[in-house]
Amino acid sequence: MKLSAFATALTLVGLLQSPIAVASSSEDVANQPQITYYTLEPDITTNYVTQGKRLGYIRLQIDLMIRDQKHLTEIEYHTPLIRDAIIEIVSKQPEAKIKSLAGREEIRRACQDQVNRLLLAETRHQPVAELLFTKFLYQ
Repeated sequence: MKLSAFATALTLVGLLQSPIAVASSSEDVANQPQITYYTLEPDITTNYVTQGKRLGYIRLQIDLMIRDQKHLTEIEYHTPLIRDAIIEIVSKQPEAKIKSLAGREEIRRACQDQVNRLLLAETRHQPVAELLFTKFLYQ
């Protein structure tokens, strides 16, 4: 009998606390930033440094993972600045770095860091969580 009363009391306490927990978790979800993606259009096409007299070309499709959807208008506004920074970095890369997976990751990180530095100077925050190469073609 005592065990049954204890189980009933424990169940009631659990039921009373559940709506509070659900309400607070709903508020947490509503206050969390909404991650969104932005594709730089058109694709970026530029040259890169080769060892011979041949000119190398690279074509990139870039998607930016934005930390919060509220920063999307700022990203759209500063797209020319972002594109210029990426072109400047990629066009200075040697052929070996362009063609290696490790080099590709270094380039991606350098582009992401530079984009965030520029946006910090312009907007006072760094909205880009990740810069992704969704197309990476070289010739």
